[in-house]
Amino acid sequence: MTLDAGAAGRIFREESGRVVAALISMFGDIDLAEDAVQEAFAIALQKWPVTGVPPNPGGWITATARNGAIDRLRRDARGAELVREVAAQANSARPSSEPFEKEPVPDDRLRLIFTCCHPALAARAQVELTLRLVCGLSTAEVAQAFLTSEPTMAKRLVRTKHKIKTAKIPYRVPEESELPDRLRTVLTTIYLTYTTGQAKPDAEADLCAEAIWLGRTLRLLMPDDAEVAGLLALMLLTESRRPTRTDAQGELVLLRHQDRERWDRSLVDEGQALVRWCLRRSQPGTYQLQAAIAAVHADAETFQDTDWKQIFALYDQLMVVAPTPVVALNRAVALGEVHGAEAGLREIDMLALSDYYPFHAAKAEFLQRQGRTEEAARAFMVASSLAPNGPEKLFLQQRAEGRQVSP
Repeated sequence: MTLDAGAAGRIFREESGRVVAALISMFGDIDLAEDAVQEAFAIALQKWPVTGVPPNPGGWITATARNGAIDRLRRDARGAELVREVAAQANSARPSSEPFEKEPVPDDRLRLIFTCCHPALAARAQVELTLRLVCGLSTAEVAQAFLTSEPTMAKRLVRTKHKIKTAKIPYRVPEESELPDRLRTVLTTIYLTYTTGQAKPDAEADLCAEAIWLGRTLRLLMPDDAEVAGLLALMLLTESRRPTRTDAQGELVLLRHQDRERWDRSLVDEGQALVRWCLRRSQPGTYQLQAAIAAVHADAETFQDTDWKQIFALYDQLMVVAPTPVVALNRAVALGEVHGAEAGLREIDMLALSDYYPFHAAKAEFLQRQGRTEEAARAFMVASSLAPNGPEKLFLQQRAEGRQVSP
């Protein structure tokens, strides 16, 4: 395999989270692990164009990063002590015949997500750190997920890592009894990884697939937790529509215009089965309700057949368990579908989401339905100015200019 810029980026995105997780578990030092992995990839970019990409690039990066970290640690007394500890851990590792399934968390990345989600850190900091370290998101991508600037996010990440070091927060596998207390931020991290992947369909690594894989692993780990099942169902049902979200030219296709015959029925069936399982538990939570909404959309053969009354009722329940402005906006859209554009627009105007581009896009849609074309165009233009680069931004620009969009 030859190495070009695209291949290098893909390998980095696919392997960096795994390798960082492995090195943190070895050395217990975030900065050391990150620096060693960066250096290993820099060495790879020098060597691989000459020697070719090794059969197991992740293993090569891990070995090179580990050796580099050990070399760095040997330069000081504490480092030498830590090297001896690492060697002792390696010598006392469990035999290969011991069942891996006995461990509380059966994957380095998922294990590190639980480890980073330490209750001594603020919930937001837990999610930010795990997105950066484990899921391989750049600082800019993490900033985008939290609707803030890259410099601000960079400072927040530095502060979080500094707190971990000064407070001597242990990087260890949580005991099984500790897992439920950390679950909420773990679920948030996995879902934000998925939504970031949706926003970057052309990225070198498939973050959506990564998030779904983590969701499946978590489901195996905690098979009786309804919110875990709800998150997996939500991702599967959303993923089922991915082939129809853009057309052959890469332009956005709205839900109402998507070819439902092209939805992945295996993912739909799996997601709906999980939703039915959740309903039998009668413990409604944020992800379960969102999955139930996605399941109602999947039930409809056409957009016109959508049971908007049921969706509106589900959003009412969601507002009880997760009363966020974004949920309120989605509820207002459902209200407009049930009671008309004027009712939806009235509800939207009560929300304080002026920096959120879907707010302006939803408002523009209802204005358009009322025949208020100039106001709609202005709202579409504002939405376009706030949207990140990609199909959504192009779509909103076209609507602002009054151009036809893909049916």
